[in-house]
Amino acid sequence: MYIHYFFLCSLLFAASDALVQDFCVADLSQSPTPSGYPCKKSTSVSANDFAYHGLAAPGNTTNIISAAVTPAFDGQFPGVNGLGVSIARLDLAVGGVIPLHTHPGGSEVLVVIEGTICAGFVSSFDNIVYLKTLNKGEIMVFPQGLLHFQLNSGKTPALAFVSFGTQNPGLQITDFALFKNDFPTELVAKTTFLDVAQIKKLKGVLGGTN
Repeated sequence: MYIHYFFLCSLLFAASDALVQDFCVADLSQSPTPSGYPCKKSTSVSANDFAYHGLAAPGNTTNIISAAVTPAFDGQFPGVNGLGVSIARLDLAVGGVIPLHTHPGGSEVLVVIEGTICAGFVSSFDNIVYLKTLNKGEIMVFPQGLLHFQLNSGKTPALAFVSFGTQNPGLQITDFALFKNDFPTELVAKTTFLDVAQIKKLKGVLGGTN
């Protein structure tokens, strides 16, 4: 009985705390915490904090992956701080790819605006691969924390918008985690079963050392 009462009180306190204020616009002059940025003083909040124009222009796709991701997370868009939502623009040149990566902080929904995108993710418990080719107006969801990718499989540039169930989903690109740092080549070989020569070649391309 006591446990049930304590649990109910905890829920009520959490609910009342959530209603204390309507929003918590990020104070970007301070460092973020594990739960987000500190709140800006309400007297300095304006309508501009709840609007963002950074996704209007295409990103620069002249890079090794021929793709660009333009985020509107809490660090760029203060109004989403504490709201559990965010969005980003995805530009893919012909053949462009967002390599296998994960978002530890939240799930993702992708909607194709222009072009054709092949997308997919891998389940964690049985490593099943779920693949779809998406055209204009079609969407796909990627569960939180699972490896996934997007590839322009069409003959024209592709544009998509991706929304997240968090103010900042985080990002880890598998190739960069393995080959764009000082992770010792011998350990990479042992933990991935890749050939040492191939690992050194990939490190040379992506800027890794050691």
